[in-house]
Amino acid sequence: MRDSPSTPATAGASPQLLHTPGPTYVPDAVREAMSRPSMDLSDIRLETLVHDCETGLADLLGTTHADVLMYAANGHGAWEAAIVNLLAPGREVLVAGSGFFAEAWALHVEALGCVARRTPVRPGRALDPQAVEDALRADDQRRIGAVFAVHTDTASGATSDIAAVRQAIDACGHPALLVADVIASLGATPFRMDDWGVNVAIGGSQKALMLPPGLSFTAVDERAMAVARANPVPRSYWDWDKRKSPLLYRKFCGTPPQGLLHGLGAALTLIRDEGPAQVFARHRQVALMVHAAVECWAQAGQMSLHVTVPEERSSSVTTIAVAQDVPVETMRTLARERHHTAVAGGLGPYAGRMFRIGHLGAVHPGMILGALGSVEAALRGTGIDIGDGALAAAVGVMA
Repeated sequence: MRDSPSTPATAGASPQLLHTPGPTYVPDAVREAMSRPSMDLSDIRLETLVHDCETGLADLLGTTHADVLMYAANGHGAWEAAIVNLLAPGREVLVAGSGFFAEAWALHVEALGCVARRTPVRPGRALDPQAVEDALRADDQRRIGAVFAVHTDTASGATSDIAAVRQAIDACGHPALLVADVIASLGATPFRMDDWGVNVAIGGSQKALMLPPGLSFTAVDERAMAVARANPVPRSYWDWDKRKSPLLYRKFCGTPPQGLLHGLGAALTLIRDEGPAQVFARHRQVALMVHAAVECWAQAGQMSLHVTVPEERSSSVTTIAVAQDVPVETMRTLARERHHTAVAGGLGPYAGRMFRIGHLGAVHPGMILGALGSVEAALRGTGIDIGDGALAAAVGVMA
């Protein structure tokens, strides 16, 4: 008899395997660090913790020049910080089309009274650097103040070449700043802010950094900071210049989120101890395991990998497109309620037409095999036709 999505979970106390692309699994060391008692704001240990978090993020971002500024906010808060610091009302920004989150960022720009131009989205592909160059060459009045580019779009599962965006800006001699969203990529994919000529990088806590949601940050170089200082837009909480203060209550525009900072310190230690190169290699291996499994499932003709160019498939999340009338939401419910495994659905125009398997943060090969087994059970339990051999193919990638 086919499982029903409403079947009660067989063990109410069992942990759920969280394989969405954010929030992600929080390791024991991070949870334990977050439970530490709060400290007085004048305690030197708190100052040391904040400094260690700033320097640890700078190392992971690949910068020795930028100021790292943190917020008690999700990634959309850091988006807003970049917009209100860099753009006066009516100023234009070029948003490189790469998927749902690039478009969401463009809408955020417009909601704050600025103008968002967009390069075309290539479904199933990363952003197009040539389209960026073409748009900047056409901007002969130099109205565009910045290029906004998402490194890894969590909805499409594509990772873009940020260095190529800088090359496109420089090729036409345009003065636009380069602002990169690394929320879904930092800690899963190499990012080199200084080497790639990125002026502002935006990150968040709930993805490869292995924290709960609630902490975001920007890294701002001197050129971008100068633009912010000259920008007349009124702002307070998001003001980058105020947050450069050595005083903790000004760094955070109030009381620092100590629990999240303790957790971030622990997460950065985990990354440092494993070694960034090993962390990136682990993410790539796990991603390839998922890709191999999906290619086997896809042999029945009911699904496919959304990102068509293998080199553009992210190490953070795999997006799977399904054929029309495939009950993908029923499958997701069954996976979560019966098999204790949460995977994400499609976003925007792809809602009900895709599902996404997150494999970032503390995820290792054994964990992803469990997730793939649960998803396969849910696919079969929902009556979706899939090819055989998915788990064997994933194991083959491990070997």
